[in-house]
Amino acid sequence: MQVSNPNDVKIYNLSAGKSLPEWLSERKRRNLVKKNIDIRRRIELIQDFDMPGVSTSIRVSKDGQYVFATGIYKPRLKCFDVNQLSLKFERCFDSEVVTFEALSDDYSKLVFLHCDRHIEFHAAHGKYYRLRIPRFGRDMQYHYPSCDLFVVGASNEIYRLNLERGQFLQPLISESSAINKCTINPVHHLLLVGNDEGKVEAWDPRVRNKVGTLDCGFSCIKQDNKLDTVPSITALKCQGGLTLGVGTVTGQVLLYDLRSNSPFMIKDHMYGLPIRNIEFHKSMDLVYSMDSSIVKIWEKQTGKIYTSIEAQSDFNDLCIVPNTGLMFMANENTKIQSYYIPSLGPAPRWCGFLDNLTEELEELDYETIYDDYKFVTEKELDELGLSHLKGTNLLRAYMHGYFMDVRLYRKARDVMKPFEFEEYKKKKIREKIEEERPKRVQVHKLPAVNKDLALKHLDNEETTDPKKKKKATPNLLKDDRFKALFENPDFQVDPNSEEYALLNPVISQMGKTKKRAASKVQVKEDNVEYDDAENLHSEDEDMADSSDDEKPWVKEVQKQYRLVKESEKKLEMEERRKKEEEEENAEGPKKQPKFYELKDGASYNGSKYMRKRAKASLGDRLQKEESHRISVSGSRGNKEMTFTMGKKNFGKKGGQNKTNRQDFKHLLRPARNIGKGRKMK
Repeated sequence: MQVSNPNDVKIYNLSAGKSLPEWLSERKRRNLVKKNIDIRRRIELIQDFDMPGVSTSIRVSKDGQYVFATGIYKPRLKCFDVNQLSLKFERCFDSEVVTFEALSDDYSKLVFLHCDRHIEFHAAHGKYYRLRIPRFGRDMQYHYPSCDLFVVGASNEIYRLNLERGQFLQPLISESSAINKCTINPVHHLLLVGNDEGKVEAWDPRVRNKVGTLDCGFSCIKQDNKLDTVPSITALKCQGGLTLGVGTVTGQVLLYDLRSNSPFMIKDHMYGLPIRNIEFHKSMDLVYSMDSSIVKIWEKQTGKIYTSIEAQSDFNDLCIVPNTGLMFMANENTKIQSYYIPSLGPAPRWCGFLDNLTEELEELDYETIYDDYKFVTEKELDELGLSHLKGTNLLRAYMHGYFMDVRLYRKARDVMKPFEFEEYKKKKIREKIEEERPKRVQVHKLPAVNKDLALKHLDNEETTDPKKKKKATPNLLKDDRFKALFENPDFQVDPNSEEYALLNPVISQMGKTKKRAASKVQVKEDNVEYDDAENLHSEDEDMADSSDDEKPWVKEVQKQYRLVKESEKKLEMEERRKKEEEEENAEGPKKQPKFYELKDGASYNGSKYMRKRAKASLGDRLQKEESHRISVSGSRGNKEMTFTMGKKNFGKKGGQNKTNRQDFKHLLRPARNIGKGRKMK
């Protein structure tokens, strides 16, 4: 017995436990049962409660004394008597059974729908009659008041076979192309059929007319589900006269009140698998819904999950024993699964010992199949050096590997891996080191952009005190919204910029509350314009007199501000100089200045011209300056400069000029005799 506790609800798997492989001989089986106490104490609810290959469907008779199960292979029916907890009879068929119904309270009247379009009737002694229907059948229901057997399948016709008269009646014509499921309400006896188009049609057998239609596919689409196919109907079940449960191929379960066109509850299994069966708990307000991978038990009004049973093999059919907590499941395995949930009801009368066993064994866990045998693959067998045992009785081929005795496996493993304990110890040591590694200094890989900013955030994260409660602040390094800040070069912080020089001392020395005040101060400072150095100096003095001088960052801001202004002035003067040079180059080539060497005894301040000019009256000087005044205007602030040019008389200088003329006179060629001696022709 295996105990699970999903959602704090005890679930007992009665099919779990030690079992023996089928290839063992009967003698070995008896010996193992005698020697192994666990095998003797395993719970076998019903003897031989299994199938050779797969079980497809399962039912309980109306009197509760018989359990019917169909499966393959060969296609067969097994009937178990619960009073004897054993198999009563077994019958085989020519084809696989799609579904079947018990027409009587016991096993005396059974009807089977086969996959080859045949319907087969069985009595207590065996096969009674066999007939064929026009199309392949998918489901059938028996209507007790009229003795009509309704069969639906791959057509739009609902076949009616009257078992009292022994003949087919006029079929009911549906609007759909194919019908998958049908059920009959036990109160008002309406026939409900579900088709491939996702609709449920209600037919009244008394008047043989359709009385209503539910569009379940439209309700599934409104739930914002991404559906790849049309949500055709795969399961139908009624509770009372008004509640209807509908299962779709897309994995939704819809609960309807027949007086409304819209469902009052939609439950999605979230697996995308077709719903195979729906059942209602009679006393508790719970719903059982099953697909191939799970059985979910949930509240009908709220949809809240109560518990669930996961499949070890794909589920095919579900059967609830009435008024108990026991259920049977047909699956893709040899064993028919049996589960017992004490919270849903007591154990049936024929297995009342389960209540006592569950109280004693609810804390124990049991291993699953083949505890005394180990499954190994081809690769593992080669590693153990046992490949030479293939074909012997020590290895039993199964699927993609082999079963071998667990004692042989342990001996071979100890021989091939003698240092396995040392490897295990090293593994534990590595795990211990990995646990302590986060306590050490972590080496963080800095991004390529804004390394200083990333390092600052890492330092703040590592130095935070966990004891102090603070508001959760987002980490920029882990936030995808600021990913580009550390990857895109356009967001690189420029430390040479004016904004960085003014804000950096504030950010480095202030807390969060002071940062907001500093940002306000910075906004005010940016709006102020300084005309010259005197205004700058006066404002610096005013700031120095303020009460903020007590804070160390204020002086640093003032210093950075003065440096920024000085750098701005230097840049402005450099721009002006370049502009003047460009203008002069545009006017023409610049004349190079000439330098003259003063002779000995010559003095500019003591010249005769300056002494004569100084003795002249103001009117004479102005008159001379007006005649020789020249004004020059430049680009430097539109200023005007005036100066006068005096006359030089080289002939009045006498001695020096005459001497020079006599020295060079013999070198000159006079031009007065050029025309003499030339005759005109």
